Amino acid sequence: MEDYQKKFLELSLNAKVLEFGDFTLKSGRKSPYFFNAARMLNGGYLYELAECYKHAINAANLKFDCIYGPAYKGIFLGSIIAMIFDKDGFKYPLSFDRKEIKDHGEGGTIIGNNPSGDVLIVDDVISAGTAAKESIKMIKSTGATPKIMMVGLDRQERGSGNLSARKELEEEFGMQVISIINLDTLITYSQSNSGYETHLERLQAYRNEWGA
Repeated sequence: MEDYQKKFLELSLNAKVLEFGDFTLKSGRKSPYFFNAARMLNGGYLYELAECYKHAINAANLKFDCIYGPAYKGIFLGSIIAMIFDKDGFKYPLSFDRKEIKDHGEGGTIIGNNPSGDVLIVDDVISAGTAAKESIKMIKSTGATPKIMMVGLDRQERGSGNLSARKELEEEFGMQVISIINLDTLITYSQSNSGYETHLERLQAYRNEWGA
């Protein structure tokens, strides 16, 4: 595990972004863990969170022209990532969407200039891939290219078929999907860190049921 991955995982646990228990996901699947990046907004975590995303982007040698953050988690994630790259002298245009079309003011569904060129989509998690496909279609409708999707956690679950949601997106849209950590990371962490071994069996069972 790279230092930025370990840091991201520890941040997620400290901020209670990552919790273990009994949860029902948007997909209807019953999960032994839940990931909610919005809890990073409780204070003291955003700079380190942005650093984790930046290191992951640099480690993957990603090249892109602009950043797109899907509502709602992608709004603050895209903002802090654009800001930390700006601090290093890299200025990327940022845009995000709203859930409902606005018919006054600037109007439309996109806040900021429409995405253009090769787009980096940033979000907190990928599960079944449904929300990701909505963002991709939105970007394509502007004439831009959804080139990369970067998430904090890849749950490594099946999408609508037998392939993982990540693989489905890559094959259907010809894009690259990467994450800072994934379910395998959580399992490895639970195996080697005292206090988390109690979650190991349920995490492995969930991977066996829904993994791809």
